[in-house]
Amino acid sequence: MATDIGRLGVWAFIDNFSAPELAAFARRLEDWGYSALWIPEAVGRDPFATMGYLAAQTRSLVLATGIANIYARDPMTMQAIRKTLAEMAPGRIVLGLGVSHAHLVQNVRGHEYSTKPVATMRAYLEGMEKALYLGRQPAEEAPVVLAALRTNMLKLAAEKTRGAHPYFVTPEHTARARATLGPDAWLCTEQMVVLDTDPANARAVARKHMAIYLGLPNYQNNLREYGFTDADFADGGSDRVVDAICAWGTEAQLRERIAAHHAAGATHVCVQAFRPDGEMGPDERALQLLAPGRG
Repeated sequence: MATDIGRLGVWAFIDNFSAPELAAFARRLEDWGYSALWIPEAVGRDPFATMGYLAAQTRSLVLATGIANIYARDPMTMQAIRKTLAEMAPGRIVLGLGVSHAHLVQNVRGHEYSTKPVATMRAYLEGMEKALYLGRQPAEEAPVVLAALRTNMLKLAAEKTRGAHPYFVTPEHTARARATLGPDAWLCTEQMVVLDTDPANARAVARKHMAIYLGLPNYQNNLREYGFTDADFADGGSDRVVDAICAWGTEAQLRERIAAHHAAGATHVCVQAFRPDGEMGPDERALQLLAPGRG
């Protein structure tokens, strides 16, 4: 069964849910018509155990990692996970892989971070291809996508995987990424949103969630290619960078930003909806309003 990523998914931090609450949330997304749920990996639940649990609790929702850190598992283990989940949940697994960030790899995980991320990812993917696996083979492999922002990683994504999963980007980036990837690769773009028309509150909520990313070199270097400078990254982020990364306003305004990514060449947009009160967890009101078929 071929995996259909669909046009619109949800990207969410879900560790605040209990297991039963998480299953109910996933079923609501499915009922609202979303095609996929993207699950991050940081310092919380294991994403693959979560995907296995949710596959058993839902009917058709595609479950994707956004992203799984390649430093957390060797290529043989990752290939075993890929094949196991693909065999147990046919057509419902997407393996998003990334090189993560130096501070997380070195300071939190205690590994040495490579100064050559593209070469490191290439070697990792080739290691997966060569890995010994004697379990039952899936009828079809789960697609792999790469957390890719800039040209060389995007080219690797097109060459070695099904496509790319850019995070913390603008529609302008989506257009450039599509040109780099070519017409056939998946381009699964994340978009932050706040359903709030109060500029001060919406931007405050966005800044709270954007803070960690604005301090990371990977994202800063990418944004510099689109005219942003150190001044945009200082003091919680300029209004210009906040508005470029996080869409806020009415339902129509949020839909306009999502449509801009599709128009720029995104195969799939995964919406990360922040609660207007600034608390953790997805804003389900926004997700219900933005659901496929309502616009």
